Amino acid sequence: MNLVLTTASVPDEEKVGYWRDAVGRALVPMAVVPRAEGPFAGRIASGRLGYLRVSTIEADAQRASRTSKHIARSARAFVAIGVQMSGTATLVQDGRRTVVGEGDLMVYDTSRPYSLDHPERFTTRVIHMPRQVLGLPDEDIHRITGTAIGTTEGIGAVLMPFLGTLVASAHSYSPTVASGLASSAVDLFATLVADRTRHGGAAEEAGQRHLVPRIREFIDRNLGDPDLSPEAVAEAHHISVRYLHRLFEGEGITVGRFVQRRRLEECARELARPGSTSPVVSAIARRWGFVNPAHFSRVFRATYGCSPREWRILRLAGGLGAGEPNAVTPESEAA
Repeated sequence: MNLVLTTASVPDEEKVGYWRDAVGRALVPMAVVPRAEGPFAGRIASGRLGYLRVSTIEADAQRASRTSKHIARSARAFVAIGVQMSGTATLVQDGRRTVVGEGDLMVYDTSRPYSLDHPERFTTRVIHMPRQVLGLPDEDIHRITGTAIGTTEGIGAVLMPFLGTLVASAHSYSPTVASGLASSAVDLFATLVADRTRHGGAAEEAGQRHLVPRIREFIDRNLGDPDLSPEAVAEAHHISVRYLHRLFEGEGITVGRFVQRRRLEECARELARPGSTSPVVSAIARRWGFVNPAHFSRVFRATYGCSPREWRILRLAGGLGAGEPNAVTPESEAA
């Protein structure tokens, strides 16, 4: 390996900071938090095999996450294959949560948010493949990211020992041999993707059906947060904004419009609630995430055909069914 980074000679109070820098330097920038108190120990050996980046990571229990902010600072995109040599890991990406055991392979895309949780000391060998050399459609790669691949049969049984050996002995190959082995690794991975794509369509659709309700629940729980945005929703579920929008294509509404519609529905319900000390309209709007009263009034009128105050008067006077904001047909869903 060309690069070896270790906490062995680093003062205890500086080990965690050093390790975060080491992960960003040898792998990709990430947030890393140790899972236990006391001095942290970790070692990364990293190098090249042709156009592949190969690394061996040995470290104490930790949680690592790559967010959209980290991705914005990284120019290149990789598909990573991890060979779990010891310990376990929980990988979360694209709405999938997968437990990876010793001897399993895991796949993730560094250009989209993900997290890795190692509950105990572990050793992982990682191969970073540049996206551009794979020559695979994004939707095919997406079907395999955030998943674990068993290695007792099929293509996984071929890949696991092959990739593990490549990482461990990458330094011993000549440039010509290294280039050929890198191409072989990419070809094997492409074969694996093709195989999973052929059999994984139904599983992915089922995963999407479970993910959309979770996203809706998350939005409902956070309607009062003025910073709730497609980017925030995507990051909370370890998926890309692009994939989030793709999920909502089947819902017939954009994510931003769905958030606004739910906020308006909650405001409409609260405005219609009887009480001697009803809060002012602007307070209700703020409680449900609207920071600009003028904007709130404008989109409320566009949706319900009257101003928030007129809505309240009509409801309390019995002119409309209480607690049913859709009793007035929305005239539009203005952004």
